[in-house]
Amino acid sequence: MRIMPGAMLGVLGGGQLGRMFVMAAQQMGYRVTVLDPASDSPAGRVADDFICADYADQAALEKLSSQCAAITTEFENIPAKSLRTLAKSCVVSPDAYSVSIAQNRIAEKQFLGINGFAVAPFAVIQQQDDIATQDVADLLPGILKVSQFGYDGKGQKAVADEAALLAAYAQLNHPVCVLEKFMPLRNEISVVVARGTDGELKTFPVSENQHVNGILDISIVPARISQQLAQQAQNIACQIVKNLSYQGVLCVEFFVLQDDELLINEIAPRPHNSGHYSINACITSQFEQQVRTLCGMPLGETTQHSAAVMVNLLGDLWQSGEPDWSLVLQHTSTKLHLYGKTAARPGRKMGHFTVLNTDIDIDTALQEAIHIKNTLNKI
Repeated sequence: MRIMPGAMLGVLGGGQLGRMFVMAAQQMGYRVTVLDPASDSPAGRVADDFICADYADQAALEKLSSQCAAITTEFENIPAKSLRTLAKSCVVSPDAYSVSIAQNRIAEKQFLGINGFAVAPFAVIQQQDDIATQDVADLLPGILKVSQFGYDGKGQKAVADEAALLAAYAQLNHPVCVLEKFMPLRNEISVVVARGTDGELKTFPVSENQHVNGILDISIVPARISQQLAQQAQNIACQIVKNLSYQGVLCVEFFVLQDDELLINEIAPRPHNSGHYSINACITSQFEQQVRTLCGMPLGETTQHSAAVMVNLLGDLWQSGEPDWSLVLQHTSTKLHLYGKTAARPGRKMGHFTVLNTDIDIDTALQEAIHIKNTLNKI
């Protein structure tokens, strides 16, 4: 069934990903209702209708499903139970099963392992005694991550030895965690893939990602890797969505080891920060693709027409007031995106800019992006 423009769509989550979904849907002629607990959410401020409520609020969910033809999510920490409730009366994508796997690191790694996908060596730490009873020596140095609700470097700590592991587990308030072994990385990449209601698949170009303090800093597209490795990553991403019977847009983050072996870091059942370049550099953006998959439409072409370097803008830049955006906009092939957040905090994603180069000259685009970034940081 195809849902035509003019229909009301719903999105659970009012952050920047929801905001960009709303804008893409409205451009295509759809109307959008946003449900989010925050009264000043970025997506809620641009939506056609806004429901301010908790994601588990049954009355709010009933209202949302009664007025929407289809509903999607902007992040994976929506309760799977809420998605099952909504699915009784309207189209929901992604489904509760996919979200329940992606929102829990243990379930995610078990799914990947059962299906033959490579991940870094890990152990599950459910209680402090597990640190003593399990053989964790081979996983150190490593990184301890909470099993749920961790993102952008939150809920994880690097640990060099068993003493540091015990201290980190205590600092995280003893939740269920995953201990992952540090791997000798060459770089990190990601693939955004879309799967339609009829099984049609489209991948976006591979993004090369650089992080600072666990937060994505820069994405470089196309990634500076071999075509063979890029194709391998895209093939793996396609196989994951097939094995999940997934409908919608999903991102797979990879570790690239020194010998070019690919390990899956994590999957995100939604558009992804590293895919923001697609708004300006591809024929179809990841957000338009999200609308298309949700509404049962044919998938858009994902060809990249310009080299792109995307740089995140964090709240740290606002320490002395609003940044001087003319420093970005004076570069005529650079696109500025601000998310409409009312409060800037260190580490909070407030926007991004994307430097384009129509000659697919990634080195020139990267030099310009770094120059703009350094200029902003000096103010």
